Amino acid sequence: MKDVTALLIEDPQNDFCPGGTLAVPEADQIMPVLNQYIRLFAESNLPILVSRDWHPADSMHFKAFGGLWPPHCVQDTEGAAFHPDLEIPDEAIILSKGMKREEDGYSTFDAVDSQGTPFSNLLVSIGIKTLYVGGIATDYCVRASVLDALRFGFSVGLLVDAIKGVAPDTAQKALDEMKSQGAEFLTYEALSRRMSQHE
Repeated sequence: MKDVTALLIEDPQNDFCPGGTLAVPEADQIMPVLNQYIRLFAESNLPILVSRDWHPADSMHFKAFGGLWPPHCVQDTEGAAFHPDLEIPDEAIILSKGMKREEDGYSTFDAVDSQGTPFSNLLVSIGIKTLYVGGIATDYCVRASVLDALRFGFSVGLLVDAIKGVAPDTAQKALDEMKSQGAEFLTYEALSRRMSQHE
């Protein structure tokens, strides 16, 4: 089975963008860059994976039920919808996490696809060896997914022009941690040049 690279877009949801209940500063500004990556992978017929928080209203992830966070990305609400500027293709695989009341669901490795297939099983079945990761937020779900991917033996490219963090200090700490564990930092120009050389 050939090694497959895939694009993973982490939680590009309304509640994590300005105006949302758990807004990350300037998170909406990465949507055009993510669209560039989507086109790059679509043109190469490579998998595009999009994760989402998909919490029940009474999630223990929320402050009212003992968690850390205000309610956000509650299933089937506008806040849980993908940002309208993001051009998600029909063939993209949507991965949902944090669906059980007791689940936080930071990492996409806690997610399942629409058939209930765990993310790690899906990666193996497609033959994915390398994940290129962008999205929200650098210091939480992006960090958790990248570190899990590295721990499970995947190669990871972090798309540094297509991520946003909650706070500068925690985002920088997360970047340092991801780099120290083996994530490669890339921009659109670098990745598009690499992919054109491999065609």
